[in-house]
Amino acid sequence: MLTDTHCHLDYNKFDSDRAEVIQRANDSGLIRILVPGLQHRSSSEALRLAESNPSVYAAVGFHPTDLEEFSEQTFEEVKKLAHHSKVVAIGEIGIDYYWVKENDKRAIQREALRQQLQFAKEINKPVIIHMREENDAWFGEASVDLLKILDEWQKSLNGPLAEKPGVLHSFNGDLETAQKALALNFYIGITGPVTYKNAEEKRGIIRQLPLDKLLIETDSPFLAPVPHRGKRNEPAFVHHIADKIAEIHSKSPAEIAAITTANAARLFAWGD
Repeated sequence: MLTDTHCHLDYNKFDSDRAEVIQRANDSGLIRILVPGLQHRSSSEALRLAESNPSVYAAVGFHPTDLEEFSEQTFEEVKKLAHHSKVVAIGEIGIDYYWVKENDKRAIQREALRQQLQFAKEINKPVIIHMREENDAWFGEASVDLLKILDEWQKSLNGPLAEKPGVLHSFNGDLETAQKALALNFYIGITGPVTYKNAEEKRGIIRQLPLDKLLIETDSPFLAPVPHRGKRNEPAFVHHIADKIAEIHSKSPAEIAAITTANAARLFAWGD
């Protein structure tokens, strides 16, 4: 029983065999797949996939590098989608200083993030946070800005959302950033790079993180784990990530599958 908490099944790389990809995922033991939106179009498509597949759920929102169409009107359209029972989170939202260098555009990212966090608070749904540093550094201005915004937001929460506000998707930061996120009750998403040969430092960080705060994600079609590195990723490959986390934490793969699936259910509630 596995859960893939981040998979872009709406991408055109799945157009030729999307149904088969979902079937392979189900056959390999996945009970739930979460598809996040990147803007209005992909949020709508994520929800359509969720409505037509019992094991698929959706998140809706505007990715920090997809803000060209972010406006009051398009945000209102995404807000309408968010009330659907199969939409379990607001995301993928956040900060990306890898692709965006200009200070004014970075300021737009921060403002869009704040608006979407406020909306998540209003409808009491957790958030899926994207964070990428300039030059893919492990720590920098993106981490600082993101943690500041999340700290301010988390302090304004109460009730269940304060206890489980969201996840830092495909975490690529340092241990201190992870610990600060954990102190704000965020979960940490682990993706395929944890399986890479040169990722010992990353594995060392994950070794120090509590298992009850870890989620496993493929981020398909990107970041395929070993032994599929360099190929199109898909949800069925999530067990390779679970196996590596099991190795890191000296647990069995079945234990990690059960723990991370329970973590995902606790955070996303799957429509309940």
